[in-house]
Amino acid sequence: MPCPEPYQSVMEADLLFRPLVPEDIAAVLDIELQGYSHPWSEAVFLDCFRDSYRFWAACHDELLVGYAVVTYVVDEVHLLNICIHPRARGKGIGRRLLRHALAAASHEGMSQLLLEVRASNEVAIALYENEGFREIGRRPGYYPSANGREDARVMVLGLGQ
Repeated sequence: MPCPEPYQSVMEADLLFRPLVPEDIAAVLDIELQGYSHPWSEAVFLDCFRDSYRFWAACHDELLVGYAVVTYVVDEVHLLNICIHPRARGKGIGRRLLRHALAAASHEGMSQLLLEVRASNEVAIALYENEGFREIGRRPGYYPSANGREDARVMVLGLGQ
């Protein structure tokens, strides 16, 4: 297990974005388990290595500090998962990773990006709103939670062609 120092030195400008590969799954799972109360399983992540998915890594040197998973359906992109290592948060990495996924989707001719976000996730909601997303609906009981189920806010952003 790496010591915390590499994460403390991560700066937004030092990031490299690249497609994830199956060999990254152990690092992805480590971040996922630290980032979510109800994490995805290894099998779910491995299932994302298909043509209609894009699986992005945010790296600082050789250290994986975050990832995003999107799926393409006709001309729309659906952000399924985005997570930054807890020790690398608050440095603009999530914003840069989101912008990378948006730029790649726009370059591939997609018209909009949809996402669901926990109604209680104020930090993520603020990021999405700041990036121009708007709420278009809610999904009652969408997410599992410690107290049963939690609603999701459904948000969308049009991608300029």
